[in-house]
Amino acid sequence: MSSHTAAVEWMRHGSPFTDNRYSRAHRWTFDGGASVPASSSPHVVRAPLSDPANVDPEEAYIAALSSCHMLWFLGLAASAGYVVDSYRDHCEGHMTRAADGGEWMSSLELRPEVVFSGSKMPDAAAVEQLHHDAHEKCFLARSVRTDIRIQGNWSHQPT
Repeated sequence: MSSHTAAVEWMRHGSPFTDNRYSRAHRWTFDGGASVPASSSPHVVRAPLSDPANVDPEEAYIAALSSCHMLWFLGLAASAGYVVDSYRDHCEGHMTRAADGGEWMSSLELRPEVVFSGSKMPDAAAVEQLHHDAHEKCFLARSVRTDIRIQGNWSHQPT
């Protein structure tokens, strides 16, 4: 099996700390070299202590789940002989307050818009099955308790 790594780095830069008025901006660096500016969500810690321009963990969580689903969908579609021209997902995660008062990402809606072309076109049932199979195979979806719903659209490009 594989291992995956990322470095998460934050620095105080001389600002006060114990008053809780420190910047939540930090950086994620991945093993391939990509570096992403990150921060707490402005819904959790208001700006300027968070940086709304940076990626927050909640956004990264839903993007990772969407990306995993998409990659499986594309692979399964290719194996089935379908040509996908584009795949765009506008996903949305929903936070819920748990019985203990803490919050958690209780549900995620994937809204993929998929455009197919070529001589072999999937019908609605085939696209639904591709999404079902992608969800079942996605490593991340198999690893979380978030309820993930897929409500996508698909179309054909003229040949």
